[in-house]
Order: sequence, then C-alpha cells, then structure tokens
Amino acid sequence: MSARDNIEQAILDRGLLRFLTCGSVDDGKSTLIGRLLFDTKTILADTLQAIAKTSEKRGLGAVDLSLLTDGLQAEREQGITIDVAYRYFSTGTRKYIIADAPGHEQYTRNMVTAASTANLAIILIDARKGVLTQTRRHSQLAALVGIPHLVVAINKMDLVAYSQSTYEKIKADYLAFAAKVGISDVRFLPLSALNGDMIVDRGDALNWYDGPTLLDILEQAPAAHTERSEKFRFPVQFVCRPQDSANPDLHDYRGFMGRVEAGSIKVGDAITVLPSGLSSTVKAIQLGGTNLNTAVTEQSVTLLLADEIDISRGDMIVKSGEEPLAIKQVEATVCWLSETPMERARTYLIRHTTRDAKAKLVAIDHRLDVNTLEKVPADQLAMNDIAQVTFKLAQPLFADSYLENRGTGAFIIIDESNNNTVGAGMIL
Repeated sequence: MSARDNIEQAILDRGLLRFLTCGSVDDGKSTLIGRLLFDTKTILADTLQAIAKTSEKRGLGAVDLSLLTDGLQAEREQGITIDVAYRYFSTGTRKYIIADAPGHEQYTRNMVTAASTANLAIILIDARKGVLTQTRRHSQLAALVGIPHLVVAINKMDLVAYSQSTYEKIKADYLAFAAKVGISDVRFLPLSALNGDMIVDRGDALNWYDGPTLLDILEQAPAAHTERSEKFRFPVQFVCRPQDSANPDLHDYRGFMGRVEAGSIKVGDAITVLPSGLSSTVKAIQLGGTNLNTAVTEQSVTLLLADEIDISRGDMIVKSGEEPLAIKQVEATVCWLSETPMERARTYLIRHTTRDAKAKLVAIDHRLDVNTLEKVPADQLAMNDIAQVTFKLAQPLFADSYLENRGTGAFIIIDESNNNTVGAGMIL
C-alpha cells in the first residue's frame, strides 16, 4: 500500500462505534441487527445456512434473521431476547460492535450493562403500537447512562402500509416525552427490518422520507472520546519488573501497565501519581514491544517514568495540573443487579477502575420509578431498581463525574461474602 493509500484510508476510517438496540418486546431488534449484518454482507455462508435450516424447521417461508443474535436456547424457544448479544461487523469506513438488549422489564439490568459502553442507541418502536412504557423506560435508561446519541427507528412500517401519517404521529408523541425528560439529541427513521427498507438500501416503499438510511446515520455518528477534549486518566493495573539474568538491560526496568481511560499522553509530558502526589515525566511509552511517542484513549500500554516512584496497582497516573478530586463520599446513580436486595446494614466493596474501597451505604436518596419517571422513597433496592444513593468510603477514590468521563465516573459494587457483582454505579 502506497503512502497516498495510507492517507486515504486514515481519512476514511471513522473509528469504532459501539451501539445498542433496545425497545419493547417484539419490536424487531434482533431482526434489525440480522438485516444489517445480512445487507452489509458480513454473515458467513455456514452461519446463513444454519439459520436457514432452523427457519425451515419452524415452517417459515423466509430466513429468520433474528436467529443471528438470539443465541440462547431459551431465546429461540420463546422468540425473545434474554441475554445481551454482541455482534461485530465492519464496512469499508468503520468497525462496529452491536449490543442487542432484551426488551422485557425483568431484564433491565442486562440492558444497563449493554448501554454502559455504547455511544449511540437505536430505540425501536413498532409502528402499529407507538410509544410504549418500555420505549420510555429504555430511552430514559439510555440517557441516564450517558449515551449521547439516540436514533428512534419506527419499525414494521410494512404492516401499516408505509403510512407517513402514522410515522409523524409516533414522532410527535416521542418528542413530547423527550422534552419532558430532557432528551435532546434524537433522530427519527422509518424502516422495515423484515424487508430491509431504509436499513442499508433505501427500498422503494418509503419515497416520502428523504433522510439518511440507518447505515448512513451509523457511518456518520461520532466515535467515543471524539466530541470533546478529555483529561488524561491512566489507572495502573500492573507493575512490570522483568526478571531475566541473561539480559542486564532489564535489571532496572520498571514499567507501569494499564489502559488509557481518557485523554492522551506523550513522551516528555509531566505526570502526577495519585494518591502519593509525586511527580515525574514520561520517559517512554511501549505497546507490544514497540516504542510509541503518544498513547491515546483505550490503548493498553506500558509507561516508563524518568524517576523512581513507588507506584502499585490501584494508583492513577494523570497529567500534572489535571488531577481529579480525591473523594471519600460518593453520590451516585446505581442500578441494582442482584436478586439479594441492597440494604443499609451491609458493607460492600466498590471497584473503581483498578482501585477497591470498602463502602458503607449512607442513604438511599430516592428510587426512580421507571414507569412514571417519578422519584420515590426507598429503604432498600431490589433487582433492576435504579436509585440515587450515597456511599461513605474507607479509602479515597480518584474520580470524575460520569457525565464528564464515563471511564473514571463509573464503578461496580461487589458483595464481599461471595465476590459477586451486585450493582453498577455512575458518579454524579
């Protein structure tokens, strides 16, 4: 490949986009993803043959594309999505990771898990049913976990004779709801996942709609970490001290390994280590044995510093002058994931990036009723509950607000008695 080809490819490559599909039961989420994979020609022949045989056994006249994501036996038997299904595909200009979230209310925790890494959400609406409770619930959850871009896809337009008036009525209903809860960045799209109208190809049945197709929207959507500048955050996962007597050059090697959660760093930059507050400069950046001049968000790298500093797992390296707050009390929005209720009397473990801290529940400020969107009092949290809570910590965390930085503004809650993850939190 020539230098010019490399430049053109760099221009074309719009980066990785993680997106989520959600909505009510039977709105066609799995079929939509199946159609997207099929029309972009990213389904392997043997996979297509397998789902064709399953569709034939069911007596279907066409291939059921929803089987591409509904992989659990219980899902295929019931015709619903239970677990979050992830699928990968790429076009000539972008790579994608799709999360297909379940529509049932009882699997709300699965939807929140999928939404935590998404940068765009597709909210599906059945054109025959309009805006439902689960539509509002998933839209609110998507906004709550910080997904910056929403696409409302009004599906099954083939079952309402591709009626423009039906589309416009649903659009107006959703906009009224969105204004009430503060959702601003939302786009609308009529489509038929079953027939493929407005997915990749425009089709002939929606000539009154002159906007982009779904794939056009996805191709142009901003990737994560690209819409505003972010402060450098590098939680240390491991201190690398190679022991190789045959290589004396490694005797003084001390590398700090981790993942860049936000921002970027380059060789020569001044850094500060938390919690010690000691400073140094970056001497080298290594990735897989290769020296880099700069490390950027989501790269897993090794940093070598100019000075000998006592650093261990759980510490955080930041640029000098960009230190986050050290907090010993956390106010957060929490989604409770466990069948065992969250209780005030219990002590939990909060895992924030690579740092653990024992936590005591101080207060449940309120619980969100996801059906009415009202804030109601609560003494404990049950599975799938979402609430604003306050924790008191035994050790400080170095955190940003979730709205400012999703990587360092999020944490999980662990039950120390069985080491299970029982909750997920977003720092206010």
